Amino acid sequence: MIIKKNKKIIVAMSGGVDSSVCAWILKKQNYQVEGLFMKNWEEDDQEGYCSSTKDLLDAENICKKLNIYLHKMNFSSEYWEYVFENFLKEYKKGNTPNPDILCNKEIKFNMFLNYSIQELKADYIATGHYARIKKINGKYLLLKGIDTNKDQSYFLYTLNSIQLRKILFPIGHLKKNKVRNIAKKIDLKIAKKKDSTGICFIGPKKLKNFLSLYISEKKGDIVTISGRVIGKHSGVFYYTIGQRQGLGIGGIKGEYNIPWYVVEKNIEKNILIVAQGSYNKHLMSIGLIAKNINWINYDQLSFPLSCMAKTRYRQKDIICKIEYINNHHIKILFDFPVAAVTPGQSVVFYVSDICIGGGIIESRLPLL
Repeated sequence: MIIKKNKKIIVAMSGGVDSSVCAWILKKQNYQVEGLFMKNWEEDDQEGYCSSTKDLLDAENICKKLNIYLHKMNFSSEYWEYVFENFLKEYKKGNTPNPDILCNKEIKFNMFLNYSIQELKADYIATGHYARIKKINGKYLLLKGIDTNKDQSYFLYTLNSIQLRKILFPIGHLKKNKVRNIAKKIDLKIAKKKDSTGICFIGPKKLKNFLSLYISEKKGDIVTISGRVIGKHSGVFYYTIGQRQGLGIGGIKGEYNIPWYVVEKNIEKNILIVAQGSYNKHLMSIGLIAKNINWINYDQLSFPLSCMAKTRYRQKDIICKIEYINNHHIKILFDFPVAAVTPGQSVVFYVSDICIGGGIIESRLPLL
């Protein structure tokens, strides 16, 4: 997307490699560039799950090196209210929410976007997402990033064409190794810094411990499909459909000598139901029902619609057909059964490289 050189751009600076290179690219192209660091978590917790103080220091050092001004905004109360409370509520229901998607919707491309345009008088905002924006026939389209391994369009399906007019993704046409090489070449100390992932950047291994700070343990039985009790869980909400690690039943013999997977969570009875094999029939779905649907350019769609879908990040595209139910729900039918469709996660739709929208998985349509 071509923009005029005298435009003011606010870059979301996280203290990481992607946003730093993003700012450097725009600066090199002679735009009027300023950074903004968002504090989304009030305290650095004692357990070391969140590192906002270190990230701010990194962002300050990068902006000093690039000679750009760094604004600082505290969105932690908004993050708590619009992202984290929803995250906890969904976990308590037995769902597995995706806070990154909600954070993009409510914080980055709502609070941050509006603050930058209205208060800081910016013409555009920019982030270090691996995605692209293309204008075709007056419409702004969201496209996958060139790097298929890093493409982040999955997390951005809640955007609309009006927001896309004001957003830039300067590294969407680059591969991750190229971005790291640029960081190294311009001598940024964070060139080898690990990527941040998950809520407040908590890795999946730490997530159960983190959740236990907010949701009390409620021990119960782990049972097989046939009803045999083979272990104990510490709370069904700590687990996700398709989970294999951390069940504590690895040594339990079943019908086959293969790993156990979570296939269902019964909140009312407080039981975790497991079966063997990553493609066992109890883990497979022929489709799903989705809610909270967002179409990036709704007027270009008609139903039933054949397209591709992802039910989780980095999944290979799945051929599917979308049927309209009502303004709040749609039905998705897969060409082939799909493993580990998880309520609370998002299903995101594509036509070729174009992300057309998505929604929250409300329920799965089991193979059985």
